[in-house]
Amino acid sequence: MILGVDLGTSSLKVVAIDADGSLAAWHEASYATASPQRGWAETHPDAWWNAALEAVRAVPAHVRSQVRAIGLSGQMHSLVLCSDVGVPVRPAILWSDSRSKTALAAYRTLDEAQLNRLANPIVAGMTGPTMAWLAEHEPAALARARWALQPKDWLRLRLTGEAATDPSDASATLLYDIIEDRWAMEVVQHLGLPASLLPPIRPSAAVGGTLLARPAEALGLQRGLPVVTGAADTPAAAYGSGLVSPGSAQLNMGTGAQIVVIGDPQRRAVNPTTHWFRSALPSQRYTMAAMQNAGLALQWVRSVLDMSWEELYGRFDPEALPRDLVFLPYLSGERTPLLNPDARAAWVGLGRHHGRQDMAAAALAGVALAVRDGFEALRSMDLHVERMRFTGGGSSDPVFSQFVCDVLGVPLDLTDTPHASALGAALLAAEGPSGPQADAGPGSKRAPVRRVLTPRSRTKAARELMARYAEVREELYPGADGVASREDA
Repeated sequence: MILGVDLGTSSLKVVAIDADGSLAAWHEASYATASPQRGWAETHPDAWWNAALEAVRAVPAHVRSQVRAIGLSGQMHSLVLCSDVGVPVRPAILWSDSRSKTALAAYRTLDEAQLNRLANPIVAGMTGPTMAWLAEHEPAALARARWALQPKDWLRLRLTGEAATDPSDASATLLYDIIEDRWAMEVVQHLGLPASLLPPIRPSAAVGGTLLARPAEALGLQRGLPVVTGAADTPAAAYGSGLVSPGSAQLNMGTGAQIVVIGDPQRRAVNPTTHWFRSALPSQRYTMAAMQNAGLALQWVRSVLDMSWEELYGRFDPEALPRDLVFLPYLSGERTPLLNPDARAAWVGLGRHHGRQDMAAAALAGVALAVRDGFEALRSMDLHVERMRFTGGGSSDPVFSQFVCDVLGVPLDLTDTPHASALGAALLAAEGPSGPQADAGPGSKRAPVRRVLTPRSRTKAARELMARYAEVREELYPGADGVASREDA
């Protein structure tokens, strides 16, 4: 058995797969995100560790006794400052935290060559800006820390006593030279950050250490198991669902939504609106549109309207959408295409004739249309996407999934790949030191398509809502680069 652990934003998932990649067991443990000040998002790593104990222990003992390796994946961009043995200096600052917007000015003084090497939009919530914010506001925290780690790398440190990261997580920090595949030390120096906090970089499928006695006993696993370096959750999910061929694309809709296009298009711009990161495969890169508010926004709407998930999705009718009510889902700001940490959510056009169900329907439609904005940003780069895989919790409801397909205007392949990030982590561990291959490894064979969605002609209600959404978004947040206004886009 191989164990895959995905340390997500709101929960930690564990899967166990057997020798041919079949799912033998899985479990999920949740934790809360704290917001001690407006725009802040934090979780104490102790909550992650407790969730890991719960989730791994929930795997049947006879399965745990057969585990021979552990793979890791985790949320991207978040920052954990800790001691040399993983004791946190302060709570982790998450990717959805916008406090670092005040630190972006230092990035804007970088020269064009340095910006080109970062090859990504300069946005709040990334590791580099967060560290720069801490250097100004909490310098003592940086001084007490030995390591500045990504969440999955902190977990591996707790498991093995060894600190490292992989290219897929490092490239998403705004501290990484994606052209030369190394830490961008010139940028680190420019920001006045201690380079000694950055861990060594190892391949995603390389062994990153072995399981220590105390965590092994706590988890009910065998001491000395190899723990691979692992990958960030988005590239791990891509690998877990078989997205490995250049040009292939995937929409994942979880807490946030990401559209990933695999390959190395060599597109570098000083002010891009989409991301360009390393994948879990050696030397491979991917382009990504990142929307911060998908399940995050819908969870908030569900809570405010006092609805169950079944009620939220179950009453969604694309034929009866309120055309005069628009929901912008920017609860935590937005990346693609707005690049605006101060963007905020709104129901626009709310009247006395609207009820809870109208508000819920507008929210679901708004999330789908925000994803369409990200898709159009990719298309504006001449990335020709003819179809996409569709994964994540947002793909589970057939009516909503079809609506997403309709507004995007391309076929969507729904894959039978539950817990894709954790599965990808396990598959990386199964590959071993030889590393995954784009045309061979288990990830290329483990993603059966359970259903194909074909875009239908948009109804009058949908067309009118799309036009109204674009009008409201442009009025409140004008000039979003890459967003098409074409009705047939």
